[in-house]
Amino acid sequence: MSFDREHTVVRFDIVKNRRKFFIFSSAIIIIGFLFMMFQGLHLGVDFKAGTRLDIYVGKEFKPEDVEAVLKQEIPNVAFSKVTPYGQNQAYTRFDQTISSDTLMKTEAALKKKFGNQVTKQVSSVDPSIAQEMVKKAAIAVGIASLGIVIYIAIRFQVLFGIACVVGLLHDVIIPIALFSVFDLEVDITFIAALLTILGYSINDKIVIFDRIRENLRTMKSKTIPDLEHLVNVSLWQTMRRSVYTVATVFFTALAIAVLGSESIRNFSLALLFGLVSGTYSSIFIAAQVWVNLKERNMRKKKEA
Repeated sequence: MSFDREHTVVRFDIVKNRRKFFIFSSAIIIIGFLFMMFQGLHLGVDFKAGTRLDIYVGKEFKPEDVEAVLKQEIPNVAFSKVTPYGQNQAYTRFDQTISSDTLMKTEAALKKKFGNQVTKQVSSVDPSIAQEMVKKAAIAVGIASLGIVIYIAIRFQVLFGIACVVGLLHDVIIPIALFSVFDLEVDITFIAALLTILGYSINDKIVIFDRIRENLRTMKSKTIPDLEHLVNVSLWQTMRRSVYTVATVFFTALAIAVLGSESIRNFSLALLFGLVSGTYSSIFIAAQVWVNLKERNMRKKKEA
């Protein structure tokens, strides 16, 4: 491959503007952390003990009427605002686990109020199970990330591994930050989405790093401008592949988010956030971190 600039197409100098991308990502992460500090994460029943109650009313209703029945049948137990969704359905979450007998009485009261078509779906988690779920979810994400980093370090080189770590942290933090900003529920499906995101993200990063490695063998990169041009060329050579790959999954996840049921909506939203974040980080974060690390090594060798 020639280093001649006339034989390469660099529509936009990504490497030269990498500080802008670092600032943009840092701003989103900082805003997300501020929301998490003051607002916290909206944890689902999977990670916070309690009972989630899904109600199929079967006809038009007012949330206030459902709340009145819940307050009457389950007094002295705090619950979240009744939120309608789908076709004449609603859900709420109690801060404590509710017994099955009490829930059956509540269903009977709702049927008396709205008709016999009313049905319920219950999901309850004890405090000990909730804590165990949080622990196992963190371990799962940690093991997956560690395995990916070790593979990159062995398959490529340590600098690529470090850049990959930064990119993967970016891909995990951004969806969490956005879920906090938009006050979306974090449940076990969110963890499944994070693991899926890591898989897509590492695949994209490997393709880009592999192209950089190939170009290092055929293009001269003795100076910092040469190295920056090499990375620019590598990014644009893989740009179409990166965009097309994420676009196919993105529109599928978007269709699920719009047309799918409420139970998988948060999964699809987390996937949407993560797919965009992963593709963005592969091009504008991970590759640029590698450039910074490589340039630092080149300066040290030059000074030595």
